[in-house]
Amino acid sequence: ATALLETGMVPMRASVTELVLEAPAGLVGVRAECSNGKVTKVTFRNVPAFAVHLDTTIDVPHLGRVTVDVAWGGMFYVIADAAPFGLRLTPDEGREIVRIGEMIKAAAQEQLPVVHPENPEIAGVSIAQLSGPPDAEGAHRKNAVIVSTGTLDWQRPATWTGAIDRSPCGTGTCAKMAVLHAKGELALDQDFHHEGILGTIFTGRLLEETTVGPYRAVVPIISGRAWI
Repeated sequence: ATALLETGMVPMRASVTELVLEAPAGLVGVRAECSNGKVTKVTFRNVPAFAVHLDTTIDVPHLGRVTVDVAWGGMFYVIADAAPFGLRLTPDEGREIVRIGEMIKAAAQEQLPVVHPENPEIAGVSIAQLSGPPDAEGAHRKNAVIVSTGTLDWQRPATWTGAIDRSPCGTGTCAKMAVLHAKGELALDQDFHHEGILGTIFTGRLLEETTVGPYRAVVPIISGRAWI
C-alpha cells in the first residue's frame, strides 16, 4: 500500500486513502494515513485467524521434543518459544534462528497435518515463527518469522537455511494473536504491540469472534508503517 501510494500508482486522497488489495490470504481492506506525500500508517483488516493446535509437542530431529502452537493468520504458522534454544531474537543470531525455525517447520509438516476448512487446497504448515519477550518499550512480545528459501533435507545440513522477515509480519502477528486469544491471554479490543527482529512494531487488535469451519476464530486488524 505504501509503495502504491507514494509512487502515485494509486492517488492519495487527503489525509486518509482507502483501498482493497488482493493478497494470498484473500481480499484485504486497507486504510492508509498520509501526510505530505508520505504514508505514515497503514491499517488492514485481515481474514479471520484461528488456532488449530495449542501446546502440542513434536519430535524435531537434532533438537528433541519441542512444544509448539499451530495457527492460521493468512498462512499456517508453527509457533515456538525462542527461550529453550537460548535465543534472544537479535540479528546476530540469524543463522541459528533460520536453522531452528526451518527444522521445527519441517517436523510440524510431518507430524501436525492441517487443512483450511474453507479451502482444502491450502494444506500444511508453510512457515515458522519463534516468539520471545520484547526489547522495545511498550511491546508485548517479539518474534522472528522464518521464510523458506528451499526444501529442507534432514540428511543435508546445508539445506537447514531460510530468510528472516524484517518486520513483525502481518499474518504472523495475526496467527500469534489467535493463539493468545485461544489461551485466554489476549482479549478483544485490546492493543497488542508486536516487535520484529529489527525493533519495528506492528500493532494488532482483535475486533470480534467468529468461526471458520469447526474452529473458533477472531477477526484481526494490523497497523504499521513501511518504507520504500
